[in-house]
Amino acid sequence: MVQASQAWSESPQFSIIVAVYNDWEMLKGCLQSLAQQANAPSFEVVIVDDGSSQNPPELVRNSIPPHQLRLIQQDHSGIPAARNRGIRASKGKVLLFVDADSRLRPNCLAALNAKIAQSPQHDCFQLRLAGNCSSLVGRAEELRLVNFQDHTLQPDGRIRYLNTAGFAIRATMADIDTGLFDHVALRGEDTLLLAKLIEVGDLPLFVPDAVVEHCVAGSLMGALGKDFRSARLERNAYQIIAAKGIEIRITHRERLKLLSSMWKTARRESIGRWAWFALFARQAFKRVLSSYYQYRGRSYSKQTANARQSDVREP
Repeated sequence: MVQASQAWSESPQFSIIVAVYNDWEMLKGCLQSLAQQANAPSFEVVIVDDGSSQNPPELVRNSIPPHQLRLIQQDHSGIPAARNRGIRASKGKVLLFVDADSRLRPNCLAALNAKIAQSPQHDCFQLRLAGNCSSLVGRAEELRLVNFQDHTLQPDGRIRYLNTAGFAIRATMADIDTGLFDHVALRGEDTLLLAKLIEVGDLPLFVPDAVVEHCVAGSLMGALGKDFRSARLERNAYQIIAAKGIEIRITHRERLKLLSSMWKTARRESIGRWAWFALFARQAFKRVLSSYYQYRGRSYSKQTANARQSDVREP
């Protein structure tokens, strides 16, 4: 089902695709940030409801914003499938993917549009992500994002990082039939897309002036719970990447260097040392989960291989 608030006589510059699964409250802030864009080019908003158990609020169903807004509803198939559905419904020249908890700074679209116009040789663009420093978890996210984006930025202005909280690609580069995202990866689909771009030597161009605030809500325990759920779902993505022979994860030495850099940033800026400790707790927890699932994956592969050998030996 598709609902539209108005129709364009011509294709807008941007199609902003937001996949939603029960996070309607967070979406309100995202839509408000889009309505407050200054000097923005024409854009449409395509919201894909991935089979939420909660009905879309009136704000979404009957919205009359200063831009076109369409709501597409589908059976629950996963966020990657929802984003691919959004691609098929989009009319814009550039596809911009954001999350429900993304908040675009007022000049974000104008800055992104200017960068795209100046860079005809580039097809994909990573916006600069920032954390919301109103909470401890948000300050930890800011600390992580600032340092990690600096670490992965390349000398030519491209970045070895991709996050669909703020990622843009020219519509001509997105395959309408097969989609841009692998539906097998229920989480980590942006990392899998980065691996594909690395494979063809086409890293995203970093756009530091187009800032998206990633609002991580809740307590530290809530964030750890989300990390636990995500780690289990990300296994497929990392298994596919490993099969390609592409190295995505940073080394232990790089991780230690990053933690040291984050500590210095926490002391120097107003973020605070407690944010560093919160970040350290989350990173350590993720590493434990990652190691556990890697061990589970190797054990499962070994058992499967032994079972196949046993079947071959059967008379």
